[in-house]
Amino acid sequence: MIRSLLNRSFYLVVFVLSACDGPSPHFMGIEPVRVEVAGSVFAVRVKGGLAEAVRVNVQYAPRMGPIAARAAEAMRQVSGCEVREVRGDQALILGVLAC
Repeated sequence: MIRSLLNRSFYLVVFVLSACDGPSPHFMGIEPVRVEVAGSVFAVRVKGGLAEAVRVNVQYAPRMGPIAARAAEAMRQVSGCEVREVRGDQALILGVLAC
């Protein structure tokens, strides 16, 4: 009974957190700029030579390739810099900026 309740609570917390666009620790305190690129919506934060794009819309089984290119474009639009490299996964992408 307790184990079942804990499992349900865990999944509820994961579900609730997956719906937010909270920043990673490096980007705390920076307000996001929402950008849509080719059907993907990102919350973009820029700090120094790095940018973070959190995908905030629901997409069925997105592949990293197209998502990475869209995230890089969103980071370019917000920062005004070219994106030299992207890392991460389909939901949270970190970009190294070339300003």
